[in-house]
Amino acid sequence: MAPEYTLREAHPTERAVGIEHYVSGAEGIGGRLRASPEDFRVREVEAFDAEPLDADVGSYPELVVRVTLRDWDTNDFARRVSDALGISRERVSWAGTKDKRAVTTQLFTLRGVDHGDLPEIRGAEIEPLGRAGRRLSFGDLAGNAFDIRVADTVDEAPERVADAARDLRAFAGDDSDGDPLTDATVGVPNYFGQQRFGSRRPVTHVVGLAVARNDPREAVRLYAGNPAETEPDDTRAARDRVDAAFGVDAAVAEGGVATGGDDAERSAADGSGDGDWSGCLDAIPGKLRFERSMVHRLADRDVDPAAPPDHDDWWHALEAVPSNLQRLFVNAAQSFCFNRIVSERLRRGLPFDRPVAGDVVCFADDDAPDGLYAPDTDRLQRVDADRVSVVSRHCERGRAFVTAPLVGTETELGDGEPGEIEREVLADAGIEPSDFALPGEFDSKGTRRALLLRTDLDASFAGGDPRFEFALPSGSYATVLLREFTKSGPLDL
Repeated sequence: MAPEYTLREAHPTERAVGIEHYVSGAEGIGGRLRASPEDFRVREVEAFDAEPLDADVGSYPELVVRVTLRDWDTNDFARRVSDALGISRERVSWAGTKDKRAVTTQLFTLRGVDHGDLPEIRGAEIEPLGRAGRRLSFGDLAGNAFDIRVADTVDEAPERVADAARDLRAFAGDDSDGDPLTDATVGVPNYFGQQRFGSRRPVTHVVGLAVARNDPREAVRLYAGNPAETEPDDTRAARDRVDAAFGVDAAVAEGGVATGGDDAERSAADGSGDGDWSGCLDAIPGKLRFERSMVHRLADRDVDPAAPPDHDDWWHALEAVPSNLQRLFVNAAQSFCFNRIVSERLRRGLPFDRPVAGDVVCFADDDAPDGLYAPDTDRLQRVDADRVSVVSRHCERGRAFVTAPLVGTETELGDGEPGEIEREVLADAGIEPSDFALPGEFDSKGTRRALLLRTDLDASFAGGDPRFEFALPSGSYATVLLREFTKSGPLDL
């Protein structure tokens, strides 16, 4: 039986990162998120146990605190609290980075700190919970619970929200007749949201694709040059200067930020530039500190722009950025390919709530907190034609999820039509799994990710504007659900 959903074309900025469709045919409510921080509330679904506060510090050196932040970037708060305590920033740990323009509640661990020494910080409520024998890490985050208000929506918002919720309930495979606003399990494609790639200048994935193609020269050029129309004049001029130093083709430069997948964009830097890296540094403003770090390394070694694309000097320049950004480049490339696979599966009308022959499924995380539809991608099973009906029943009951690859060196692609889609997307991107055997932080084994993002939704209209309450597993994006209701561009989300 073919899935029953209506595809609408996504916003152009979203299509540049592989998000090509909406699955709800309902008209959007418009509006915007984060009119104030209180409009976007996030609370971690915690999966980390603490001993009592009076536990032995020698055995339990980490102080566990629950922190509620208003309008704080997580990294900035970590620096602020470490300064206030007089400790190294490396002694402050957390499980998940949260949005700044929000009210967020999450756990931190502070190594070697006594709860009586906790500072008072404006915009932060710090509650000591106990002590632990190890620091928090990303694996300790089960998910996040959201309470989000969308401001300035259209007058028809209640009807449109209900229509969209019905569409998303059908997409999730929920055929119940309950109230679509308060009694619905809804589903959306588990896209990586725009934040993964950059909302105003989405380039992290094209940098990562260049890295995977063993072309660090183009990766450096795409990050330090490659201006976007949405940037300020001084930033655009600086990036134009970098492109000139590389010898970028003027026709490609005219088109703005490269988006990946096009042969002309892949070979934009022809090496015929002037290589005046000192001149580039004079043009690059201090606010572009990572771009300056890359170009500094080119200047220090007086790198010839015509040097082979995979020369060690280009890798040296690329590695000037922090290790987490190096990993983000590759992760964004994987995410872009995943989004493209999702979009192609939608275009072909293949189901998301159940498998077809050739799919690879994962099973639900048995340790996930109640109410959280969390997949466990360490437990995979390939589905042949004889197993489709059995595995479909597991998916209907929330016990299994159809997956697609985040491609890496150990990725095993699907069979049948799902495998055909995966291979076509990778071929179009000019990469294959073995390409991710890369130096240092760029190396990736890959994994798989659930195709369907499912949650129990509660929508209300107290005060006029809609509020949405739901919980998502870690690694999934609230904006990917909300975009189906707003139909707004990424900058409004």
